[in-house]
Amino acid sequence: MKTKPQTKDKLPDFEQSLAELESLVTKLEQGDVPLEDALKTFERGVALTRQCQTALRTAQQKVEVLLARNGEESIEPFADDEDDDDDNAAR
Repeated sequence: MKTKPQTKDKLPDFEQSLAELESLVTKLEQGDVPLEDALKTFERGVALTRQCQTALRTAQQKVEVLLARNGEESIEPFADDEDDDDDNAAR
């Protein structure tokens, strides 16, 4: 089964990460997971939590940029560190 290539974002999207995290929590809450599997599941959950936090921080920054414009009608691309790297590689 082919997975579709991720375009600009290198991380899975927020909704997918959150859904996977919720399923891992449900699995662990059942209490019948062997210790080794529980540790692997917990590690994956920590990684997903970090991905979600990063996505939320990025979204918050975008909202702050939009609110800081005070109603100005200019459209500017949102630049983050990854975009800067892509721009420099294209030059």
